[in-house]
Amino acid sequence: MDIKEKMHGGELYCSGDPDLVKEQTGYLDRLYDYNMTRPTEVEKREVLLKEMFAEIGEDCYIEPPLHTNFGGLHVHFGRNVYANFNLTLVDDTHIYVGDYTMFGPNVVVATAGHPICPQLREKAMQYNFSVHIGRNCWIGAGAVIVPGVTIGDNVVVGAGSVVTKDLPSNVVAVGNPCRILREVGEYDREYYFKNRKIPQTLWEEMGLQREGGL
Repeated sequence: MDIKEKMHGGELYCSGDPDLVKEQTGYLDRLYDYNMTRPTEVEKREVLLKEMFAEIGEDCYIEPPLHTNFGGLHVHFGRNVYANFNLTLVDDTHIYVGDYTMFGPNVVVATAGHPICPQLREKAMQYNFSVHIGRNCWIGAGAVIVPGVTIGDNVVVGAGSVVTKDLPSNVVAVGNPCRILREVGEYDREYYFKNRKIPQTLWEEMGLQREGGL
Protein backbone atom coordinates (compact mmCIF):
# COMPACT_ATOMS: atom_id res chain seq x y z
CA MET A 1 0.00 0.00 0.00
CA ASP A 2 1.56 3.32 -1.06
CA ILE A 3 1.36 6.55 0.92
CA LYS A 4 -1.57 7.95 -1.09
CA GLU A 5 -3.62 4.84 -0.45
CA LYS A 6 -2.85 5.17 3.26
CA MET A 7 -3.82 8.87 3.22
CA HIS A 8 -7.24 8.15 1.79
CA GLY A 9 -7.81 4.79 3.47
CA GLY A 10 -7.68 5.74 7.14
CA GLU A 11 -4.29 4.07 7.65
CA LEU A 12 -1.34 5.46 9.61
CA TYR A 13 1.34 7.13 7.48
CA CYS A 14 4.20 9.60 7.91
CA SER A 15 2.99 13.11 7.10
CA GLY A 16 6.62 14.25 6.88
CA ASP A 17 7.41 12.05 3.89
CA PRO A 18 9.77 14.23 1.75
CA ASP A 19 8.03 13.54 -1.56
CA LEU A 20 4.64 14.25 -0.04
CA VAL A 21 5.83 17.50 1.54
CA LYS A 22 7.32 18.64 -1.78
CA GLU A 23 4.03 17.97 -3.56
CA GLN A 24 2.05 19.65 -0.80
CA THR A 25 4.19 22.79 -0.93
CA GLY A 26 3.40 23.27 -4.60
CA TYR A 27 -0.33 23.28 -3.84
CA LEU A 28 0.21 25.76 -1.01
CA ASP A 29 1.93 28.16 -3.42
CA ARG A 30 -1.33 28.29 -5.40
CA LEU A 31 -3.26 28.90 -2.19
CA TYR A 32 -0.91 31.79 -1.41
CA ASP A 33 -1.75 33.31 -4.80
CA TYR A 34 -5.47 33.07 -3.99
CA ASN A 35 -5.06 34.74 -0.63
CA MET A 36 -3.10 37.60 -2.18
CA THR A 37 -5.89 38.54 -4.61
CA ARG A 38 -7.59 41.92 -4.30
CA PRO A 39 -11.30 42.19 -3.48
CA THR A 40 -11.92 43.45 -7.02
CA GLU A 41 -10.31 40.36 -8.60
CA VAL A 42 -13.41 38.19 -8.39
CA GLU A 43 -12.89 36.49 -11.74
CA LYS A 44 -9.27 35.68 -10.89
CA ARG A 45 -10.42 34.07 -7.65
CA GLU A 46 -12.96 31.93 -9.51
CA VAL A 47 -10.30 30.71 -11.93
CA LEU A 48 -7.89 29.88 -9.11
CA LEU A 49 -10.51 27.96 -7.13
CA LYS A 50 -11.36 25.83 -10.16
CA GLU A 51 -7.66 25.01 -10.50
CA MET A 52 -7.16 24.38 -6.77
CA PHE A 53 -10.21 22.36 -5.76
CA ALA A 54 -11.04 18.80 -6.72
CA GLU A 55 -14.54 20.07 -7.60
CA ILE A 56 -16.26 23.42 -7.23
CA GLY A 57 -19.67 24.39 -8.55
CA GLU A 58 -20.88 27.68 -9.95
CA ASP A 59 -21.37 30.82 -7.85
CA CYS A 60 -19.21 29.77 -4.92
CA TYR A 61 -17.55 32.55 -2.92
CA ILE A 62 -14.75 32.11 -0.40
CA GLU A 63 -13.48 35.14 1.51
CA PRO A 64 -9.69 35.16 1.82
CA PRO A 65 -7.79 34.19 3.79
CA LEU A 66 -8.53 30.53 3.14
CA HIS A 67 -6.38 27.94 4.89
CA THR A 68 -5.97 24.39 3.60
CA ASN A 69 -3.38 21.64 4.04
CA PHE A 70 -3.31 20.69 0.38
CA GLY A 71 -4.54 23.88 -1.24
CA GLY A 72 -8.02 22.43 -1.80
CA LEU A 73 -6.76 19.41 -3.74
CA HIS A 74 -9.15 17.11 -1.88
CA VAL A 75 -12.08 19.54 -1.48
CA HIS A 76 -15.39 19.02 -3.30
CA PHE A 77 -17.84 21.95 -3.19
CA GLY A 78 -21.27 22.03 -4.79
CA ARG A 79 -22.69 25.27 -6.16
CA ASN A 80 -23.54 28.47 -4.27
CA VAL A 81 -21.30 27.59 -1.32
CA TYR A 82 -20.27 30.63 0.74
CA ALA A 83 -17.40 30.77 3.23
CA ASN A 84 -16.58 33.74 5.43
CA PHE A 85 -13.06 34.73 6.54
CA ASN A 86 -10.54 32.17 7.82
CA LEU A 87 -12.16 28.95 6.70
CA THR A 88 -9.69 26.17 7.53
CA LEU A 89 -9.98 22.96 5.50
CA VAL A 90 -7.58 20.30 6.73
CA ASP A 91 -7.90 18.46 3.44
CA ASP A 92 -5.37 15.65 3.83
CA THR A 93 -8.20 13.50 2.52
CA HIS A 94 -11.55 14.37 0.97
CA ILE A 95 -14.05 16.99 2.19
CA TYR A 96 -17.48 17.09 0.52
CA VAL A 97 -19.83 20.09 0.84
CA GLY A 98 -23.30 20.29 -0.72
CA ASP A 99 -25.00 23.14 -2.61
CA TYR A 100 -25.99 26.36 -0.78
CA THR A 101 -24.05 25.56 2.38
CA MET A 102 -22.63 28.53 4.32
CA PHE A 103 -19.64 28.74 6.64
CA GLY A 104 -19.31 31.47 9.24
CA PRO A 105 -15.90 32.99 10.01
CA ASN A 106 -13.16 30.88 11.60
CA VAL A 107 -14.72 27.47 10.90
CA VAL A 108 -12.41 24.43 10.92
CA VAL A 109 -13.17 21.25 8.95
CA ALA A 110 -10.52 18.66 9.77
CA THR A 111 -9.92 15.27 8.16
CA ALA A 112 -6.56 14.60 9.84
CA GLY A 113 -5.82 13.12 13.25
CA HIS A 114 -2.78 11.87 15.14
CA PRO A 115 -2.36 8.84 17.42
CA ILE A 116 -2.71 9.27 21.16
CA CYS A 117 0.49 7.24 21.54
CA PRO A 118 3.27 9.85 21.98
CA GLN A 119 5.99 7.73 20.38
CA LEU A 120 4.01 7.58 17.14
CA ARG A 121 3.40 11.35 17.15
CA GLU A 122 7.16 11.90 17.47
CA LYS A 123 7.49 10.13 14.12
CA ALA A 124 4.87 12.44 12.50
CA MET A 125 2.37 9.62 12.13
CA GLN A 126 -1.10 10.65 10.97
CA TYR A 127 -4.41 9.19 9.81
CA ASN A 128 -7.27 10.77 7.82
CA PHE A 129 -11.01 10.24 7.50
CA SER A 130 -13.21 12.16 5.07
CA VAL A 131 -15.88 14.66 6.12
CA HIS A 132 -19.29 15.02 4.42
CA ILE A 133 -21.46 18.14 4.85
CA GLY A 134 -24.87 18.17 3.21
CA ARG A 135 -26.89 20.63 1.21
CA ASN A 136 -28.09 24.00 2.53
CA CYS A 137 -26.31 23.79 5.88
CA TRP A 138 -25.20 26.73 8.00
CA ILE A 139 -22.03 26.13 9.97
CA GLY A 140 -21.78 28.89 12.57
CA ALA A 141 -18.73 30.99 13.40
CA GLY A 142 -15.88 29.19 15.11
CA ALA A 143 -17.37 25.71 14.73
CA VAL A 144 -15.02 22.72 14.49
CA ILE A 145 -15.86 19.54 12.56
CA VAL A 146 -13.56 16.61 13.30
CA PRO A 147 -12.44 13.71 11.05
CA GLY A 148 -14.99 11.20 9.84
CA VAL A 149 -18.11 13.25 10.57
CA THR A 150 -21.15 13.29 8.26
CA ILE A 151 -23.69 16.14 8.50
CA GLY A 152 -27.06 15.84 6.75
CA ASP A 153 -29.00 18.43 4.73
CA ASN A 154 -30.51 21.67 6.12
CA VAL A 155 -28.50 21.43 9.34
CA VAL A 156 -27.61 24.48 11.46
CA VAL A 157 -24.50 24.07 13.63
CA GLY A 158 -24.32 26.73 16.33
CA ALA A 159 -21.35 29.06 16.69
CA GLY A 160 -18.45 27.58 18.61
CA SER A 161 -19.73 24.01 18.42
CA VAL A 162 -17.39 21.02 18.18
CA VAL A 163 -18.98 18.36 15.99
CA THR A 164 -17.62 14.96 16.99
CA LYS A 165 -20.49 12.72 15.80
CA ASP A 166 -22.75 12.50 12.74
CA LEU A 167 -25.78 14.79 12.57
CA PRO A 168 -28.99 13.85 10.71
CA SER A 169 -30.76 16.20 8.30
CA ASN A 170 -33.09 19.01 9.41
CA VAL A 171 -31.76 19.72 12.89
CA VAL A 172 -30.26 22.57 14.89
CA ALA A 173 -27.24 21.33 16.86
CA VAL A 174 -25.06 23.22 19.33
CA GLY A 175 -22.40 22.80 21.98
CA ASN A 176 -19.15 21.05 22.82
CA PRO A 177 -19.55 18.24 22.10
CA CYS A 178 -22.24 19.22 19.59
CA ARG A 179 -25.72 17.83 20.39
CA ILE A 180 -29.07 18.11 18.66
CA LEU A 181 -31.11 20.95 20.15
CA ARG A 182 -34.26 20.55 18.07
CA GLU A 183 -35.60 19.83 14.61
CA VAL A 184 -36.00 22.44 11.89
CA GLY A 185 -39.73 22.90 11.30
CA GLU A 186 -42.78 25.14 11.12
CA TYR A 187 -41.46 27.58 13.72
CA ASP A 188 -38.53 28.38 11.44
CA ARG A 189 -40.87 29.20 8.57
CA GLU A 190 -42.55 31.80 10.78
CA TYR A 191 -39.66 33.34 12.75
CA TYR A 192 -36.16 34.18 11.57
CA PHE A 193 -34.66 35.42 14.86
CA LYS A 194 -36.20 35.15 18.34
CA ASN A 195 -39.61 36.90 18.08
CA ARG A 196 -38.93 38.43 14.65
CA LYS A 197 -41.46 37.18 12.09
CA ILE A 198 -40.67 36.54 8.46
CA PRO A 199 -42.87 38.97 6.47
CA GLN A 200 -45.39 37.26 4.23
CA THR A 201 -44.45 39.75 1.53
CA LEU A 202 -40.89 38.36 1.56
CA TRP A 203 -42.16 34.87 0.74
CA GLU A 204 -44.19 36.35 -2.10
CA GLU A 205 -41.23 38.35 -3.43
CA MET A 206 -39.12 35.19 -3.50
CA GLY A 207 -41.89 33.23 -5.21
CA LEU A 208 -42.06 30.72 -2.34
CA GLN A 209 -44.80 29.32 -0.14
CA ARG A 210 -44.35 29.54 3.62
CA GLU A 211 -46.27 26.30 4.05
CA GLY A 212 -44.82 23.01 3.00
CA GLY A 213 -41.85 20.76 3.61
CA LEU A 214 -38.23 21.66 3.80
